[in-house]
Amino acid sequence: MSEKPDLDHLRQWIGRSTEVSDIVTAQLVKGLRATLFLPVGEPKTGDAAPYTVHWCLAPAVVPASELGPDGHPARGSFLPPVPLPRRMWAGGELEFFDTLRVGDEVTRSSRIKDVTMKTGSTGVLCFVSVDHELTTPRGTAIRERHDIVYRDVTPAQAAPAKPAAPPPVAQHRETHFADPVLLFRYSALTFNGHRIHYDRDYVTKVEGYPGLIFHGPMQAALQIEFAAKLRSIVPKKFAYRGVQPLFEGSEFSVNANEIASGLETWTANSAGQPTMKGTATW
Repeated sequence: MSEKPDLDHLRQWIGRSTEVSDIVTAQLVKGLRATLFLPVGEPKTGDAAPYTVHWCLAPAVVPASELGPDGHPARGSFLPPVPLPRRMWAGGELEFFDTLRVGDEVTRSSRIKDVTMKTGSTGVLCFVSVDHELTTPRGTAIRERHDIVYRDVTPAQAAPAKPAAPPPVAQHRETHFADPVLLFRYSALTFNGHRIHYDRDYVTKVEGYPGLIFHGPMQAALQIEFAAKLRSIVPKKFAYRGVQPLFEGSEFSVNANEIASGLETWTANSAGQPTMKGTATW
C-alpha cells in the first residue's frame, strides 16, 4: 500500500508551466500513419499530418538514471510527485483550429490546471489536469485538456462478478488487432517508456494486470481519425474518457454512432465492451 497523497502539497504544483518546441517531420508522419492504419504514402513539406501528431512531439527526454520504476520520468518536476504507482490517461478534450503539417515548427505551452483526489472502488484516486496549447507560425493549432489519473496497486479481491452490460450497437465500425508490435510502434513514436505497454513481467507481476495495455492516446487518435473519415473533416472538438483497459492479444474495434451534435465514438474490446468513449462535434 502506497502512502496517501498529501493533496495540499500536490496542489502547490497548480499553475506551473513549461514550453517546448519540435518539428513535424515526414518520417514521423509516415510512422504515425502506418501505426494508425492510414495510407502511408510519401509525405512532403506542407502535407497534412495525422490529427494527433502533437502527441509525438517534444516528449520528455531524461537520462535513464532519472526514470521512475514505471519507465516514466521521475515525478516532481513539471508534474506533481503523486505517490501512487499506477498512472493512466483518464481522458481529456481537444479543440482543433488548424491542421499540423510536415515542416511545421510546433510550440507546446503547458500548465497544471488542477489536482484533485477522490476515493473509488479501487481506493484513492488522484487526478491531475494539464492544459496545453499548440501553436505554429500560423497561430493556434490545438488546445487540449489532458487528465491523468494515479491510483494504488491493490490486491485482487474476490467479489461477485457483475454481469456485463450488452455491448452497444455501432452504425459505423472498423476492426483491428492489438498486438505487441502495434503497442511498440506507438511507444516508439511517442518516446513513451511506460512499461505497462511493453514489459509483460512488469505489467502482470508489479501492476497486476493480465497483459500489456493499449495506449489511451492511441485509442483516442483512432477515434478522431475515424470521425474525420466519416465526416470528411476533423471535428472542432473531441472529448474522451477511459472506461476500462484494453489489452493486447485480441481484436478490437473503433465505433461511431450519429448523434444530434455530431458523433458518439468508442473503442471496444473483442467482447464489444467499450474501453474508451468519445464525443466528436463540428
